[in-house]
Amino acid sequence: MIAEIEKYIYIQNNIDQILKDSPFKMNYIMAKTGIKKPTFFRKLREKKFSAEELLEIAKAVEKKEWRNETKEEIMESLKRAEEQIHNGSVHEYGEVMSEMRKRLQKYRDERKTE
Repeated sequence: MIAEIEKYIYIQNNIDQILKDSPFKMNYIMAKTGIKKPTFFRKLREKKFSAEELLEIAKAVEKKEWRNETKEEIMESLKRAEEQIHNGSVHEYGEVMSEMRKRLQKYRDERKTE
């Protein structure tokens, strides 16, 4: 139990660096935890997150593990995909790429006006 408490204290004291080193932006973490921006940055500065808040932050920034699917689950997924192809529920590569280029350009144009 001592090791767990020491780890908790370490996380509490180093949460600012832990979040800085994480690949996620602060806005994403705040949205996932539900902590308002001023409160989040005050708690970050003072290093005074509750245990529950640290748990929510950890859930937001911790890498997700891929689960190992069973052979049956994989076969069922492949069967559904084949049915979608057979029913015509597919998109041509060129269509998808064209649509993505349009969306990307729209996003860039919106960012220029900000």
